[in-house]
Amino acid sequence: MKRLAAALCVLAASGCGHYRDFTLPAPAGSPQNVAFRWEPAPQPVLARGAAGEWDAVDALNPAVARGGAQYFNLYSGFDGRTWHTGLAVSGDGLTWSKQGRVLSPGPAAWEGDYIAANGALLYSGGEFLYWYQAGRPARIGLARSRDGRRWAKLPAPVLPPGPRGSWDERAVADPYVVQAGGAFYLFYLGLDRARRQRLGVAVSADGVTWHKSRANPILELGAPGAFDETGLGEPAVWSSQGWYWMLYTGRDRRENRRIGLARSRDGVRWARVSESALIAGGEAWNARVVCDPEVEVTPEGVRVWFGGGDRAEPAENLNGQIGAGWLKSVPAAK
Repeated sequence: MKRLAAALCVLAASGCGHYRDFTLPAPAGSPQNVAFRWEPAPQPVLARGAAGEWDAVDALNPAVARGGAQYFNLYSGFDGRTWHTGLAVSGDGLTWSKQGRVLSPGPAAWEGDYIAANGALLYSGGEFLYWYQAGRPARIGLARSRDGRRWAKLPAPVLPPGPRGSWDERAVADPYVVQAGGAFYLFYLGLDRARRQRLGVAVSADGVTWHKSRANPILELGAPGAFDETGLGEPAVWSSQGWYWMLYTGRDRRENRRIGLARSRDGVRWARVSESALIAGGEAWNARVVCDPEVEVTPEGVRVWFGGGDRAEPAENLNGQIGAGWLKSVPAAK
């Protein structure tokens, strides 16, 4: 049996050393029976650019971190041909000033012609860390910056797809990274050969070398007819009231997208709070797509930035813009 196990490790493209059993540290406090009320701002807080600009078609995928007195937002812009990553800054998280493109495809060969922010931004140890999705098939890379404006990419992806036959063999994308107990935890989308998009988690001591959970995928597709029946993606994770919570994007058969809510006590075993979406577009500008959540826990509640659009397309040409709102906790119905 030991020889068989060793042989299987050799055959697996990612190697047995890239998988691990783990959980996140227990969230603070005893679990509370709470629900969340969604309070959105009616208009976008970051609009797409004017005709001819690098973000003229779509402005999506906010990745927000606070550095000093400012919020930094690395977001995706699409010009009709290519995705780039741009920077916007804000003093309050609502009024944003665009600073232009900061990351584009290349020069690393693995990125090809495709880079979408769809990323995770942290300020840790005196620098910004930005995990992003690039390449065809999609993989996850890492860039570093001291000032949020000048970035250095690592030359190779830090999270590749899984081995043949695995749940994430065709692509890994949509990273979202949190720190807890001295470690980094990366929640991400995995794509299998049946084109199913589900969610998984990995752990790292340094943000570069990752070990995927053997329990992946951690959240399955919704039931037939549900808002998330054909795909899950773009997780955003935080802890409060004795739980880990996760907002995620679900897509239906018509490419409409809404945001659902799941919770967990250990960050690995997740359950939906409801079979219905928590956040759905209520305005003309986000009537067909609400996606890409990013969260900040504050004393007033959980602030959420998100992408929205009025066209239901698979990946782009959504007329995408970035909105904001609040999740306010309320006692759950008994």
